[in-house]
Amino acid sequence: MRNFRYGPYRDGPDPLAPPYDVRAAVDAVGDSVMSGKGTAEALRELLRRGSQGLRGLNDLLRQVRRRREELRGSGRLDDVLAGARELLDRAVEQERDALAADPGDDARLREAELDSLPADTAQAVRQLADYGWRSPEAAATFEELRALLRSEILDSRFQGMKQALGGADPEAMRRVREMMADLNAMLDADDRGEHTQADFDRFMERHGDLFPDRPENLEELVDSLARRAAAAGRMLASLTPDQRAELEALMNDAMDRAGLGQELSGLSDRLRARRPDLDWSSGERFTGEGSLGMGDATTAIEELADLAEVEGALRQNYPGARLDDVDPEAVRRALGRSAVDDLARLRQIERELEEQGYLRRSGGKLSLTPKAVRRIGESALGRMFNGSTATRRGGHDDRRAGHSGEPTGASRPWEFGDSQPVDVVRTVRNAVLRGERREGGVSGGVRLRVEDFEVAETERRSGAAVCLLVDLSYSMALRGTWGPAKETALALHTLITTRFPQDAVEIIGFSNYARPLPATGLVDLEWDMVQGTNLHHALLIAGRHIDRHPGFDPIVLVVTDGEPTAHLLPDGRSWFDWPPSEETLALTLAEVDKMTRRKAVMNIFMLAPDERLLAFVEEVARRNGGRVFSPASENLGEYVVSDFLRSRRARSGG
Repeated sequence: MRNFRYGPYRDGPDPLAPPYDVRAAVDAVGDSVMSGKGTAEALRELLRRGSQGLRGLNDLLRQVRRRREELRGSGRLDDVLAGARELLDRAVEQERDALAADPGDDARLREAELDSLPADTAQAVRQLADYGWRSPEAAATFEELRALLRSEILDSRFQGMKQALGGADPEAMRRVREMMADLNAMLDADDRGEHTQADFDRFMERHGDLFPDRPENLEELVDSLARRAAAAGRMLASLTPDQRAELEALMNDAMDRAGLGQELSGLSDRLRARRPDLDWSSGERFTGEGSLGMGDATTAIEELADLAEVEGALRQNYPGARLDDVDPEAVRRALGRSAVDDLARLRQIERELEEQGYLRRSGGKLSLTPKAVRRIGESALGRMFNGSTATRRGGHDDRRAGHSGEPTGASRPWEFGDSQPVDVVRTVRNAVLRGERREGGVSGGVRLRVEDFEVAETERRSGAAVCLLVDLSYSMALRGTWGPAKETALALHTLITTRFPQDAVEIIGFSNYARPLPATGLVDLEWDMVQGTNLHHALLIAGRHIDRHPGFDPIVLVVTDGEPTAHLLPDGRSWFDWPPSEETLALTLAEVDKMTRRKAVMNIFMLAPDERLLAFVEEVARRNGGRVFSPASENLGEYVVSDFLRSRRARSGG
């Protein structure tokens, strides 16, 4: 029998994990929009924060910053100079030991030559290039120095070259020279428009083992080499001027003696011309105590460049930003495969929200769809029902027989004006029984008469004309009640349209003027930065809504944080005054009296402990008989929904 071992799935996201709940993402976006953010900003906030166990962009950004600090603390950049100087000093000491045993004049002349070596490492190496070493050990150490410079320089330009060279093998150096000559020739052919993929494939057949990242075409190869060359330039720029001059002299001498100077210089020029967008000259500050060779230092700086690119993309702080703009390959290079998987899942959220019809892009602008608004309203209503004790006392159905609602199972004779559905079975049965009684049997078919018809009785449900008046003044935003007010309006609209479709609801916003608000515009509605709380105008609109629905039970709910400070003039213009003018109060209370005559009870939800507002709402309650509530903003929705249901039950007699 075969043995099996079980453990966590590590090759990317868990394929058996439950799918991401897109509706929860809609709720999160909706909460942010309701608090005053734009749709695009709300989506970015969700993607930054993450949810349901998914890492967000902020987590990835923190990982970027941690990795950047690790790299900057990984070591010093002057280690190549220090290592070269150490090898040079060792070779000179080995040569001195060999010369000390020789009493001849030639040995003394050689010692004088060694004593006169310049302090600059590059100049000393250049001066000793043609020196005839007496000590075999010193000659080997000096050759080790040259091999070190060649491998470090090439590794700084071609990642992994140090391992490919494997020492001072002349055959390996010959292969590098051939590769660079072929590469420059291929780039020149591409500039002339003569390069083909077949040319690149032949190049990789000959030299592919020198490129461990295995590029698939010339563009990928150029991108890899250009990023590496730019990082090498930034590595040099990170040194002090003296260190940079000394190291550049060592590099030039080493490459010239290896026969690579001209090819490497030409390659640098070609790469820089193709990728001028890269940063070729900015320095980096490294603070570590360890040692970094040129190749390792270049790799660290190249990775820092990738991290900077990824950080800029993950911030998503530019117009029209989308996660599709983030390069997965740059994320993989900077943060590894797991970060790519996290990014893919975040992208999936963004795509699903659009593909499932919750978000819409038009003209570069992101907005919520009616489907999303319905979902947000349902969620808001659910939260209010969960927090409300009043809603558990039952609905506001009226069990008396009427002309709407669910069938009761009973029927009655049809009367002129009835709009209930005809009970076909009982109607035909009445005709059959009538024929049998009068004619002793049925012949020639069944003939229906008016008195045969019966209609199905249904539960009677009373209709309500509901007006919710919401203050849109700037003070609502300042007091932090703007989001709860919008959520309340949307939840009430959802409640009425889904559970009481026979009701007619109108939401009216008011500041210096009043206006009806569509449900689809409630979510991203913004406050009005104008002066005036024109409850007078809002009541006029509410009155017209109630008058358009005669026979409906009128319900008026007012949410405000301030007394009326504006009213409409006869010519339709808004007049503002603070403290409120007598005319403003008189006209507003006149509309309150009209509501009272319409038998519309006004319940007011007062969101600020203002003495003037309290005096006004108490006068409204005295004239109209309505009630005054002073809920905390976080409980506003529960109060309004509960009061609406209570009012409907009271009026329906349930």
